[in-house]
Amino acid sequence: MNDLGAGFGYLMKGQRWVLGHGRWFGFGLLPGLITLVVYAGALIGLGHGADDFVGWATPFADDWSSPWIGLLRTTLTALVFVFGLFLAVITFTAVTLLVGQPFYESLSEEVERSEGGEVHESGLPLWRELWISARDSVRILLRVALFGIALFACGFIPVVGQTVVPAIGICVSGYFLAEELTGVALQRRGLHLKKRLGLLRTRRLLVLGFGVPLALSFLVPFVAVFLMPGAVAGATLLVRDLVDPTGSGETAVPKEWAA
Repeated sequence: MNDLGAGFGYLMKGQRWVLGHGRWFGFGLLPGLITLVVYAGALIGLGHGADDFVGWATPFADDWSSPWIGLLRTTLTALVFVFGLFLAVITFTAVTLLVGQPFYESLSEEVERSEGGEVHESGLPLWRELWISARDSVRILLRVALFGIALFACGFIPVVGQTVVPAIGICVSGYFLAEELTGVALQRRGLHLKKRLGLLRTRRLLVLGFGVPLALSFLVPFVAVFLMPGAVAGATLLVRDLVDPTGSGETAVPKEWAA
């Protein structure tokens, strides 16, 4: 349980770091603002079109009597919007990191520089970093989609679907949010996605302690934009201690894990 508190602590440390370095905070806001405008439009469109989609997808219920047809379609409309919101929370970070790759790379490097020790650099050209980031984001989103489909189906289970399933959904969101954010610093250390996931699995509670509060806060409009710079900074601090617990500046990751 100590790891849960430690993970939340890294999130707070990251927010304090960017607030103490105002120029970097403003620098890190730009990608989130761009992505927010796009996502806001998409969610507004989903909110207006979800009922029409459900009506098109359930023609078998056209002849049902009231209140069953209304109950079915209202429930499905709500689930479609919740599923869309779930995907938005997950993909927001991935898309923002992709849009802001140069911004967040510089921010992460500055965090490491301010903390002392070795400042890791990937040594790859920008186009190559963008390609790796996009490829890994797609792989993460495919995993998330599988979880999302399963949770969507479980949402129809009475009581459990309205209590346990949303809680699991937030945990899944938080875990993969943390993976995306720590990926900025871990990718610079030469770790492929599979190896990064393996490393994070060794400290699941730490990852959840960092990611779950962030996922919950991302549900509040506009909050994600303002927390992203600090989230990147906090993830970088988490990675430093995760792979270099001695503070020596050496990455304590098995050589075979490196790219």
